[in-house]
Amino acid sequence: MMMLRMTRMSAGRVLTALAMFAILSVSALADAAPSPAPKAPVFSAAGVDGKAVSSRQLAGKAYIVNFFASWCPPCRQEIPDMVALQKTYRAKGFTFVGVAVAPGQNENSVKSFMKSSGINYPVIYDGNNQLVDLFRQYDTERNLKAIPTSFVVDRSGRIILVISGARSKADFEKMIVDALKPVKAVK
Repeated sequence: MMMLRMTRMSAGRVLTALAMFAILSVSALADAAPSPAPKAPVFSAAGVDGKAVSSRQLAGKAYIVNFFASWCPPCRQEIPDMVALQKTYRAKGFTFVGVAVAPGQNENSVKSFMKSSGINYPVIYDGNNQLVDLFRQYDTERNLKAIPTSFVVDRSGRIILVISGARSKADFEKMIVDALKPVKAVK
């Protein structure tokens, strides 16, 4: 009987200690300031249409940098949705920026693919992997070794999301709406 009382008492103390630990942990997490999203890399390149595409031109806009290849089935699957969303959100300060990666394609094949797919946003052919190398550090899960991979950049120029794999129109639309939200000042 005495042992039963001590067990109940010990269990009560353990539960109290666990509850206190949980409260202190949650309160410490709430006090910790979230680290700001990283700034998108500075870049400048010629689009396959010959026009310059740069982070400087995109300053103040929301954009998604989408690394793809014309021979990639998941990439091909998401492009019609991206084209439709570009039409809807261009006037609201958003654009996609396509980055065609080198293996299995060249600038002429990318131009042909753009035309046949109706791509209505800037596309850069990254034959020397300069943009891959610039963005790779922000893809902490896959190191930009999978396509499609997209980097969502908000109006303040910060990367708010990195995703690998094809996404639906609804998924992209949610990302665009989030990226277009007014940016809160960082203290």
